Amino acid sequence: MYGKSFCGASLFLIIALFLLPPIQPAGAEETTASGESPRVRYQNCLAQTKKAPELALENAFAWRDEGGGFPARHCVALALVAMKKYDIAAPKLEELAEDMRKAGSPLLVPVLSQAANVWLLAGNYERAEAVATAALEIEPQNIDLLIDRSRIRAKTGNYQGAYDDLDLVLKLDPTRTDALTFRAAALRQLGQITRALEDVELALSLEPGLVDALAERGILYHLTGKDDLARKDWLAAINLAPKSPAADLARLNLENLDVHTDK
Repeated sequence: MYGKSFCGASLFLIIALFLLPPIQPAGAEETTASGESPRVRYQNCLAQTKKAPELALENAFAWRDEGGGFPARHCVALALVAMKKYDIAAPKLEELAEDMRKAGSPLLVPVLSQAANVWLLAGNYERAEAVATAALEIEPQNIDLLIDRSRIRAKTGNYQGAYDDLDLVLKLDPTRTDALTFRAAALRQLGQITRALEDVELALSLEPGLVDALAERGILYHLTGKDDLARKDWLAAINLAPKSPAADLARLNLENLDVHTDK
């Protein structure tokens, strides 16, 4: 296994929270108390969570109290996420999902998926996996959900479980380069370096500029004593996406490599 001072690819260390598809309000062409249609108000609320989350939260609460329904409640939760109040946002998303289940909403699974990711951000890994598993019971072949749960399992050190989820993803869609890269990281953690290299090489053959794959392959090269190639991959990741999490980890690995080389 690689030294603890070298960091793995961002895929298992940093969880990106993706926005849900818009929850289209009922009566979308009507006008709310603010003078906007529900659809426009929802879109504006989502945009505001990125720029001024505190104000977005205040406005979302007001809209909810006016009868804004699921879209208003969803915006409340996303504003809390933007404020990094994950332990408050996650239960609100679960409550929203439960009410959506009762209403037969087609967006139940996406909301559960988001709740799982927010629980992960909150550091409650057990709850995160439970919610992701509940969503998978509804849609057992949902690729994005399987990837979500693999990241949760990896965060807890359950790399075999992560591998199992990713293996299923790749049986469903062998061209998913993100899953190939993630599975390479899981295989690395399981000590299967040769198989990990096969996965990451395939990912890069399908998507040559995939920075997570470059960062991961750099680690695998380092593990096999090919530090020159490792350095090349890490530098490529930095050059391709200098502000990405993969680039941050590549920089850290380069620093560690230089320290070890100087000793």
